[in-house]
Amino acid sequence: MQNMDENQGSKEEDLKGHIGPTELAAFALVATLLARFANGLLLGAASGLETLCGQAYGAKQYHMLGIYLQRSWIVLIVVTTTVLVPIYIFAAPILKALGQDEVIAKVAGNIALWYIPVVYSFIVSFSCQIFLQAQSKNVIIAYLAAFSLSFHVFLSWLLTVKYKFGLKGTLISTILAYWVPNVGQLIFVISGGCRETWKGFTTLAFKDLWPVVKLSLSSGAMICLELWYNAILILLTGNLKNAEVELDALSICLNINGWEMMISFGFMAAASVRVSNELGKGDSKAAKFSIVNIVLTSFSIGFVLFVFFLCFREHMANIFTKDHNVAAAVTHLSPLLAFSILLNSIQPVLSGVAVGAGRQSAVVYVNLGSYYLIGIPTGVLLGYVIKLQVEGVWIGMLIGTCIQTIILMILTKRTDWEKQVSVARTRVNKWFVETEPTHNSAAASSTNP
Repeated sequence: MQNMDENQGSKEEDLKGHIGPTELAAFALVATLLARFANGLLLGAASGLETLCGQAYGAKQYHMLGIYLQRSWIVLIVVTTTVLVPIYIFAAPILKALGQDEVIAKVAGNIALWYIPVVYSFIVSFSCQIFLQAQSKNVIIAYLAAFSLSFHVFLSWLLTVKYKFGLKGTLISTILAYWVPNVGQLIFVISGGCRETWKGFTTLAFKDLWPVVKLSLSSGAMICLELWYNAILILLTGNLKNAEVELDALSICLNINGWEMMISFGFMAAASVRVSNELGKGDSKAAKFSIVNIVLTSFSIGFVLFVFFLCFREHMANIFTKDHNVAAAVTHLSPLLAFSILLNSIQPVLSGVAVGAGRQSAVVYVNLGSYYLIGIPTGVLLGYVIKLQVEGVWIGMLIGTCIQTIILMILTKRTDWEKQVSVARTRVNKWFVETEPTHNSAAASSTNP
């Protein structure tokens, strides 16, 4: 369920590929540039909850999870309204200023306006998922995700294929499909599904906001540098010759990569929850065992998928497009896609370990150096100077990912986990507050004789 958003995007990509190459290229800009920018900020800001909720739950400070959730809502609403909404409103001129094709940028600007409700849905989606995952309440999330995806597939087919509403029909179905599970999650949380951890709305949510903001900033920087990396790959490709075909092909490859990343992000969430829970309990050995187990499992699955996509690369593009030029370009890029899948089976899991331990700030420097000081400059050199085009850009960025993965493995190996137990204990005790009567509980008590 952590990856429902990728499932939704995959279905959108499939339908848009059968609408037209210009719409597909425009959607690629919105989904992989603007949406990743939004996801980076909001998921990053929300991921501070993974540290706080996970460690508080391990320390049995159950009521603090509901308070942390409400504090996260405050931070995310402010970020969305002040930063993201203006970017989506002025998406067309922003994309033109970044050197994108004028026609594609104009279509992308129209699509971006439809995505504003989706951006607000991320506030509920990311925060509630993390809140529930910290308590291992994953079943309700999975049920809602399955319903949402099925609903999205049916509604997209109905509006786009059967009734020929085209791109507008797909976008309407997208908005509804994102909001349906979020409303379900909210109802589950506040109506008694989390009695230990949700004690009602409280003014304590406005207390000690600054520490939450600081942790959200470091988490946000870590996730943003991660998600924006692929967005920059799309941006650099948009400035190459034959940009429409290159964008379409790269968008399809990144979408396939996103399928594998769904698995890796699931393991990332598992690593974050297990590590934070065990550190909150004070069990460093269990934390280390969880790390080894999750990394090996994720890598094994990634290796199988690596072989699969190498063997069947000539058939994958047909799922998304009927354009022969785009399909040929996808086949040509498939070896790079396979290596990306292999690397991405390890790196997100190690990032999840860092989040569970509250070490986001260290990963920020790793991501900044490996991605933006090594990966992107190397990609620009290979793609633009040596004229390897999109292959060169992607190779350079793969080099950055490889370096980042190696550094994270070394940092994880050399971590003093006994010390991290002490750090976690200090954190949860420092931000602990007693509960106060909520509006609902006060009203209930007043009716009792």
